[in-house]
Amino acid sequence: MTEEIKKRVESYAGKFAALKSEIARVIVGQEEVVEGALLALMAGGHVLLEGVPGLGKTLLVRTLGEATGLKFARVQFTPDLMPADIVGTNIIVEGETGEKMFRFQPGPVFTNLLLADEINRATPKTQSALLESMQERQVTVGGKTHPLEGIFFVLATQNPLEMEGTYPLPEAQLDRFIFKILIEFPSRADLIEVLKRTTTEDVPRANTMISPEELVEMQKLVREVYVAPHLEEMTVDLLMRTHPTESAPESVRKYVRFGASPRGAQAMMLTAKAKALLTGRYNVSASDITSVAKPSLRHRVILNFEGEADGVIIDSLLDDVLQESAVAASK
Repeated sequence: MTEEIKKRVESYAGKFAALKSEIARVIVGQEEVVEGALLALMAGGHVLLEGVPGLGKTLLVRTLGEATGLKFARVQFTPDLMPADIVGTNIIVEGETGEKMFRFQPGPVFTNLLLADEINRATPKTQSALLESMQERQVTVGGKTHPLEGIFFVLATQNPLEMEGTYPLPEAQLDRFIFKILIEFPSRADLIEVLKRTTTEDVPRANTMISPEELVEMQKLVREVYVAPHLEEMTVDLLMRTHPTESAPESVRKYVRFGASPRGAQAMMLTAKAKALLTGRYNVSASDITSVAKPSLRHRVILNFEGEADGVIIDSLLDDVLQESAVAASK
């Protein structure tokens, strides 16, 4: 590692730690959720957050925006939400000489950090309008394309309990998210701390720790991290074991209809690179890959009828996949 790269790696780790620490001043607990969201941001992907209401999902996005100096917007998805409410629309305006003309009015998608709250409550047409902008980083209105400039990071939320009147995201659209992060209910100690922080006059707010320009540099460094060929093979083998083939664990062969897509391997590799830099390494280790496997793959594995009927939890299948991969690697 050259001296220049060493300085960049140390700078990355320091800024990442400063971001986590600043967000922790506002968000109580949820360390894995915060780190997962930051890793996804560094990898240039989007995050699907799943958890019951009231666990601080909106606060997380707002705090992340404050700590990074990024512009933040929030959209509450409802059944009557239209695509134009997301991407924007052409409006008729009057020119200086009195002539009528169309002018594009940007929607909330033209921001840096977007919270898509309860994304599964909007119709598929509206969902696809957002997911197109996530993938293509542009929107098309009235036959004209409008690019999304700079950083664009989407955190979409969904409630796992109340599914009545919802439109579950199709598998192809779920595949657009680099991570699916599960938000657990806080512990008793964390709940007491939440009360202390939120029921007084002094409600904590995050300070800006890095600039958007520094964040772009951190994202560039992630792409430069070295991965050994045997770890690339390990990532692919791990992904292949999520498919019901001969190399898969028995539970996967029994309960899985389709395994993770190639985007799952890309997600693991990019976020593993982002994680490796946290310990000052310019190369990915096997533990980096396994630590990001679950959030990278849990929304990309599709259960068969038997798996749905038996109420199989996909994370338990991924535990079997990781164990099988560890056994194979030790041989």
